[in-house]
Amino acid sequence: MGLLRPVLSMLIAASISARSLHRKSLSPSGALAGFVVLTATLMAGPRFGAIILAFFFSSSTLTKVKADEKKNIEEDHKEGGQRDWSQVLANSAVGTILSICVAYATGFQDRCFDTKEAPLVTGLLGGILGHYACCNGDTWSSEIGVLSSSTPRLITTFRQVPRGTNGGVSLLGLFAAAAGGAFIGLTFFIVGYFTASCTGRTGSAQWLLLPIGTAVGLLGSLFDSVLGATVQFSGNCAVRKKVVGKPGPTVKRISGYDILTNTGVNFVSALLMSLATAAACLYIF
Repeated sequence: MGLLRPVLSMLIAASISARSLHRKSLSPSGALAGFVVLTATLMAGPRFGAIILAFFFSSSTLTKVKADEKKNIEEDHKEGGQRDWSQVLANSAVGTILSICVAYATGFQDRCFDTKEAPLVTGLLGGILGHYACCNGDTWSSEIGVLSSSTPRLITTFRQVPRGTNGGVSLLGLFAAAAGGAFIGLTFFIVGYFTASCTGRTGSAQWLLLPIGTAVGLLGSLFDSVLGATVQFSGNCAVRKKVVGKPGPTVKRISGYDILTNTGVNFVSALLMSLATAAACLYIF
């Protein structure tokens, strides 16, 4: 790898981070973390850069959809999203590390999913796909599902719960999760078509990235909801008249226990789905 790719990666990452800070998609700490992970991911290869940018821009855009309505529902809703460093890393650290590992293992050359010829690389690529498909599916589900006209149901008991409750699911939210995962799978497939030389049986099998991404987006969102309903607290605040994520004297518990934050739930879900997708890809390809 020459000097051009690192320089371009840093310039692109700096531009996007500064733009996101200005538009309040990221906080100052989030912009710094975003610069680091974007630079590293873009340096690892164009396909990895494309997938993290597809996740970031789509999720940032959906965060702003009907923001005023979300502000009245979500306790921690901030203008533009304003994701901080912990949220950025929860949704990108695993994918970034795996991208760097693939780049090192392949000499910064893109490769196909092919267990026979490159089992290690195939597993790592599957982990990257699973990580971002899970994160994107969960984000799309959260940002779109909260706007559903139907009352969500708690995934563990199926009883109706207020909008914004952790672990609450709706048909619109589940559809959005599948679409978010499909978007990542499609991005991975299309960019890989131009950057990796896949021929014969191996080449024809690469289209499976689309249904795999779709399935991971949906399953990742469901798993995230299970965690949200059990190890993440949700309660109704009598003063603020909205669902909150911390216990208090004016808060009546709806579900879950105060063990993990939303960031922690996202990280655990993405990590486990990354491992599961890596294993699935080793079997499928």
